[in-house]
Amino acid sequence: MKLAVAATAPIGADVLERLAARFEIAYLVSRPDSPRGRGRKLAPPPAKLTAERLGIAVYQPDKPELPEPVDAVVVCAYGLYIPPRLLEQSLWLNVHPSLLPRWRGAAPVERAILAGDERTGVTIHRTVEALDAGPIAAQEAFAIEPEDDAGAIFGRSAEVAAQLLEDVLPEPTFVEQPEEGMTYAEKIGPADRELDWEDPPDELLHKIRALSPHIGARAQLHGRDVTVWKARVAGGRLEPLEVQPDGKRRMTYDEFLRGVR
Repeated sequence: MKLAVAATAPIGADVLERLAARFEIAYLVSRPDSPRGRGRKLAPPPAKLTAERLGIAVYQPDKPELPEPVDAVVVCAYGLYIPPRLLEQSLWLNVHPSLLPRWRGAAPVERAILAGDERTGVTIHRTVEALDAGPIAAQEAFAIEPEDDAGAIFGRSAEVAAQLLEDVLPEPTFVEQPEEGMTYAEKIGPADRELDWEDPPDELLHKIRALSPHIGARAQLHGRDVTVWKARVAGGRLEPLEVQPDGKRRMTYDEFLRGVR
């Protein structure tokens, strides 16, 4: 079969690399390069970097478009709406890192950890016009371990997704997705990042794990604005382990305290 991938973000890059070890990938469709960092220089998306390293052709249209027909397109963290006319041209299979219908939407991994879910998983479903609502071809659950942050869950999800896709391609069969139990994983906003030290320590830890290592929870410590990347609950209170003062590098909390003194 002729297979393409539509991906932009790091989990999409990870799935692309794992699929390329199993299938011949005709090309990658990714979002255009975008400004990043303090200098706001144009930078390629992670999936593009992976495709170029693997020798896979890359297309970056402003709006979704297929440069040539394929039998199937695997979509993973692409980030653009796929119009119905394209959905009718090929089989589009979406990789979604949650146990749909729980956590449809933009931030399923982060929302699962924030909510204190004890398990999550990966769903392979047909891409349809409605958000993450297509019929399911495959699904596999796994535990969210107490030490897992979002990075660990994204990594495990990519591994599971590649195996599920290998099992269902080239001829998936589908089961309609139930509406019962549906929740919406809203995009992470500034308010979601703020740590309120009056909140229970377990909830604070959920937030730090959910936003690490890619977004970061925000707080004030000893009068300084910091991003908290790692922490633990000990003795009924939250203990920061790794922080990053604004404008500085990541450091252990002990290093931070020495600088404060």
